[in-house]
Amino acid sequence: MAEDMENIYKDYAKSVYRYLLSLTHDEDLAEELTEETFYRAVYSIHTYNGSCKISVWLCQIAKHIWYQELEKKKKYSSLELHEYIPSPSMSPEEATLFQSNKMELYRAIHQLSEPMREIVHMRISGEFSFAEIGEILGKSENWARVTFYRAKQKLMEVL
Repeated sequence: MAEDMENIYKDYAKSVYRYLLSLTHDEDLAEELTEETFYRAVYSIHTYNGSCKISVWLCQIAKHIWYQELEKKKKYSSLELHEYIPSPSMSPEEATLFQSNKMELYRAIHQLSEPMREIVHMRISGEFSFAEIGEILGKSENWARVTFYRAKQKLMEVL
């Protein structure tokens, strides 16, 4: 069985990746979702009944994962940080307000318990995906997402 999945991966990984890239327009995300697609395919291979090509089945899984990703993004974007991001055309009054808002945000982040504080810092920097955060902290990607979501909820209460 493992050998079969290895061959399926070799035969279809590029096609699934290209399909996801056409949906996401993001190489890193397409790569992550491709890996997730094959991970899920391994655990649900028993549901493949041969009624369609294996490539179609894999792309259906990939599409489902992409829709889940869109839903997650919709949920996680509930905390709008745009008021904390500077604009190059700010007036002196706006710059003062921005600085005040930024200070307020970082005070609130500082009040978070670990690991929430660390995860928020990693995400705000924009340098780490949830998968990377999970790997760094020795947890799962889902754990990182849920912890970040809970941290945002706490920040929304404070702000």
